[in-house]
Amino acid sequence: MLMRCVPQFALVVASAPFGVSPIAFWMYVAAALVLLAGLVRLVKELPQEYGIDKLMPFGRLFFAIPMTVFGTEHFTDTADIASLVPRWIPWHTFWAYAVGLGFICAGFAIAARVQARLAATLVGTTFIIFVCTMGLPGVIAEPHNRFAWILLPRELCFGSGALAFAMSPRPVRSSSAPPAPAWAVFPRFVIGITSAFYGIEHLLHPEHVPGIPLERITPPWIPGRIGLSYFVGVVLILGGLCLLINLRARLAATCLGLTVLLTMLWIYLPMLIAAPLEVESLNYFFDTLLFCGAILLLADSLAPDERPAQANFARAV
Repeated sequence: MLMRCVPQFALVVASAPFGVSPIAFWMYVAAALVLLAGLVRLVKELPQEYGIDKLMPFGRLFFAIPMTVFGTEHFTDTADIASLVPRWIPWHTFWAYAVGLGFICAGFAIAARVQARLAATLVGTTFIIFVCTMGLPGVIAEPHNRFAWILLPRELCFGSGALAFAMSPRPVRSSSAPPAPAWAVFPRFVIGITSAFYGIEHLLHPEHVPGIPLERITPPWIPGRIGLSYFVGVVLILGGLCLLINLRARLAATCLGLTVLLTMLWIYLPMLIAAPLEVESLNYFFDTLLFCGAILLLADSLAPDERPAQANFARAV
């Protein structure tokens, strides 16, 4: 009991003078600190990139910020997080704190590129464990719940982005780079399948928020919300199919990441500005940012699309 109360009490005291809930306060603090750490690194990297590739270093930052933000929730909303741990696993509160600390450390490590590939490997493995211990049982328990099916590939997608970053030994500069091992296609397949699946969901349920099609309905005051949902759905389907058949995969992943990023600016940023202290709005914003970051990490790990399309199709696994 003491282990649970002391960290939460300290967080409440620290945020109380600002009149903000501890959950929202520390989410903003974590985002600001990781953003600062990441920008220090990006300033050195951006001059080395050209054209659309200048977007690639931001993928690491877009992934790292939500990781740290969600890590803070393990300390400010411990009871709810611990309740997600399966009953057969002991020490629920301990695992909530341990995973939260791991996410915070991993976010800073990835943003600053300090043992970043080790951190990404551990993050990717953690998400796969989430899928096996929570995602799959959830789908089996509620096979007719479409949101359970949406959450399952979401965790795999996040983990795949981290693993794609971890498996690329260095930035890809030319098509003459050594071929990736066979198992390196796993992130491309997972993100390709997830994108196509989410795109279909957008076409079937355009009223729900685009990107990751969860329960929330897009506010009616967002201009062009239905048309944008259809557009994002088509892009996700086409991009996902290109990833699956390895047809100009790097360009496809880049377009997917850019589409999700623009969707954030059109949909999720106005929603957050309208309710800046609402934890749900914060979660949706950073959840979509994590999705964008995972896709861009995959794009940065793929070889440039310099071969003919027929050659890429022949190399598809």
